[in-house]
Amino acid sequence: MNNVKNDLTEGSIGKKLIIYFLPIAAGTLFQQLYNAADAIVVGKFAGTVALAAVGGSAAHITNLLIGFFVALSGGSAVVIAQLFGAKDDESIHKATGTAVAFCIISGIALTIFGLVFTPFFLRILQSPENTIPEATTYLRIVFLGVTAQLLYNIEAGVLRAVGDSKSPFIYLFICCMINIFLDLLLVAVLKMGVAGAAIATIASQIMSAALATVKLMRSSEAYRITIKGICIDRYLLGRMLRIGIPAGLQSSMYAISNMIIQVAVNLLGTATVAAWSLTGKLDGFYWACSNAAGIAVMNFAAQNYGAGHMDRVHSCEKLSLKMFMGVTLLFSAALLGLGRFVLPVFTDDAEVLTQTWQMMLYMVPLYFTWTYIEIISGVLRGIGDAIVPVIIIGVGVCLLRIVWIVTVYNAHPTMLNVCLAYPISWIVTDIAFFFYYRRVKWLYHIK
Repeated sequence: MNNVKNDLTEGSIGKKLIIYFLPIAAGTLFQQLYNAADAIVVGKFAGTVALAAVGGSAAHITNLLIGFFVALSGGSAVVIAQLFGAKDDESIHKATGTAVAFCIISGIALTIFGLVFTPFFLRILQSPENTIPEATTYLRIVFLGVTAQLLYNIEAGVLRAVGDSKSPFIYLFICCMINIFLDLLLVAVLKMGVAGAAIATIASQIMSAALATVKLMRSSEAYRITIKGICIDRYLLGRMLRIGIPAGLQSSMYAISNMIIQVAVNLLGTATVAAWSLTGKLDGFYWACSNAAGIAVMNFAAQNYGAGHMDRVHSCEKLSLKMFMGVTLLFSAALLGLGRFVLPVFTDDAEVLTQTWQMMLYMVPLYFTWTYIEIISGVLRGIGDAIVPVIIIGVGVCLLRIVWIVTVYNAHPTMLNVCLAYPISWIVTDIAFFFYYRRVKWLYHIK
């Protein structure tokens, strides 16, 4: 029987949305914190080359391969949230077992693929030669722990789908603390370099997956995991894949366009690669919060869509736009106000610090243009409309960035022209989503 306190289909929309969103935001921020901890410890104790190895091409390879399967798991979350809203307990149990089984199979396959093809991807991205050995070591260790990472994301998605956003936050907090402790021990004390950072990462991910698994196995609700129940239900897997595959393709398109941009950055030298990596670590706190907003809106919309409450879907969209715009403006102000003072914590390299600050000045003031894309795409995924949003983002964000790099950047290869690819693509995609969502509201009678 569904837990009433986790039911997002009843009660004050604003209050429930905020209470549901905050733990997700806090959890993703802690997740970003341990990513930043890698950068701080590696940059301080292993040097600029190691920082470029961990955060340059390596980051884009994990975003492409692991990110696809993490996004794919979003399909299971939407289906389970819709079933929870419809109070179909039997299907919820089958869907949870299907999601976990698919995750385990995918994780094993991805581990083998990553171990074999890591050097190939690093060469394709034209990574600086001096970063390739350490990047290869880092990635191969990370791929060894990928099944645990996927399992946690699937299980956290299940918990959030049924309205429990607090448990995943607690597990991420514990994971973050373990990662930071192991980073300091393995990299700063034992001098294990990027290998130590990778071991710290997968150890913390294994712990978070174990905690989430125990939570679901001990639950008395319909979404409880049982050994016998971990098997594929073809019908439910099909529903999940219809939503998850477009989300995975969207993630891959982002990753591919960012990999092409990474090639442009790589051609500007090791210091620029390190600065680009550092920029990603710092402004990653905003993107983590943005991702949390998308998850919250998607699950809120999915539960209410499953329950047939389209009026609450529309109210969620309006409130979320206002809330997330406020969060975006606060983050932008914080990054611009504090960024220059925080950057020296990561590295002592003056050239890297100067370039990082310049990159932030180019992009951070325009983050607000991303707000509409995140919220509307979250609503659309929640109601099961997954394909057209992917096409819009694929063309408006990913393809446009590639065209920009091939034309504008190649004509004038500067860091400014790399950074401008982002806000220009956001604005174009905003316009496309605005007109598409007007049509969707009419089709679904969202008033």
